[in-house]
Order: sequence, then C-alpha cells, then structure tokens
Amino acid sequence: MTPLVFLHGVGGGQAAWDDQRAFFAARGYGTHAWDQPGYGDAPAVEPYDLERIAAALRATIEREAGRPAVLVGHSMGGFVAQETYARHPEWVRALVLCFTSAAFGGSGSDFARQFIAARIGPLDAGQRMADIAAALMPSMRGAGSNPDGLARAERLMGRVPPETYRKAVALLTTFDRRALLPEIRVPTLLIAGGDDKTAPASVMQRMVARIPGAEFVMLEGCGHLGPMDQPEAFNAALLEFLQRHSL
Repeated sequence: MTPLVFLHGVGGGQAAWDDQRAFFAARGYGTHAWDQPGYGDAPAVEPYDLERIAAALRATIEREAGRPAVLVGHSMGGFVAQETYARHPEWVRALVLCFTSAAFGGSGSDFARQFIAARIGPLDAGQRMADIAAALMPSMRGAGSNPDGLARAERLMGRVPPETYRKAVALLTTFDRRALLPEIRVPTLLIAGGDDKTAPASVMQRMVARIPGAEFVMLEGCGHLGPMDQPEAFNAALLEFLQRHSL
C-alpha cells in the first residue's frame, strides 16, 4: 500500500488528521500527519516561503515513508501538496486536494491585503490565538458538521504560535499553481464541501476540469473544516479513491 502523508490547514496541526490516521492505519496504510514548519515541534524555516516548505515536506516524505506517497492536503495543505508536486514530483504518487484552490489571488492584490488585515488585525489588536479561533471557526462549519470536529479545530488553532500564524497567512497569498494543473500526471482526487465558503465547490470544479483524469467528490452540508467536519464521509471518499487506483 502507498503511504499517506496528511497536510493541515493554516489554523491546524497534525492532530487535525487523527480520525484519518486511525481509520487508514487500521486498514494497513502507513500514515504520517506532519506539522508544517513552525507548527507543533517542527522548527521554522527562513525565509518562510513555498520553496522551503516544499523542501521540508520532501525531506519528511523521504524520512517517514522512504518512497513516493499520496499527499492529502487540506486548504493550505492543498497548496503545499501542489507546490511539492511542482518541485519534487518524483516523491508524489497521487494527490488528494481538499477544500483548497490552485491559487490565492496574488500577494499584491486588494483581496490579499484585505485578507491579511482581517486575519492578522486581531493579533495586532492584542487578541490571543484562542480568541481568534473562537470567533473564526464557527463560520467555517457546514450544515452537517460534527460538533466535536469544530471543537477540535478551535483548540488546534488556539495552539498555533502567533509568529507562525502571521507567516503562514502571508505565505498563502503568494501561492499560484494554476499553470501546473494541466501538467499533473498522477491520480488526483478533489474533495469539496457543499457549504464551504472559503474554497467553494464551484472553484474546485474548475480545477477538476483542468487536471487530466481528475476526480471530484462533494460532501453535502460540509464546511471548510473538511476532514474534521465530516470524518466518516471524508474517509469513505478517500478510501474509495485509493482502492480504485490500487494505491
């Protein structure tokens, strides 16, 4: 079986994937959920850019899996998965891009500046990460969300070091791999949430149309928290993809 490497979002950490690691390990898969540099016990990288984040992931795959892996990326983790495929395709056996997009919109755009101000402004005003998480995470849920998943997402975001959060938010605005999509040559699954307003299903459907042979699953009533929001449905969609491609 192909090893699975799970990549968390900007407000997450490796524990965001606890439900997936237990589920797939019980079915014989090797699983690894990383902490992106600066999260958990993972040392930060400088400068905090996509090239160095992708290099850190490549080293993690080599160390933890020893062979090409399936990258399962949620939100920011989907950015990292695409960037790593672009720079180190020999280490990627398949891509599972979840609740994400192919580009942010440009670091110099008005949208990017407004996004950074909205996410970082509360820190500048003296709020704690726990305060920001309590205000932000409920807006990320869907109509069919698991309440335990929302509570876990809040706890995880509350533990993210403020310095890392600042760098990661800025990192998001630099991502643009739209030109890569037609060049992807590995099995690719995109999973969207019907209630996700951060990475709407319509955006992900446009990605699917540009990736050769890509597959698409939409989880009804699911918000942006994805694997924590509807873990059973998410796991079922991922397992079906893996089995269909003999991964």
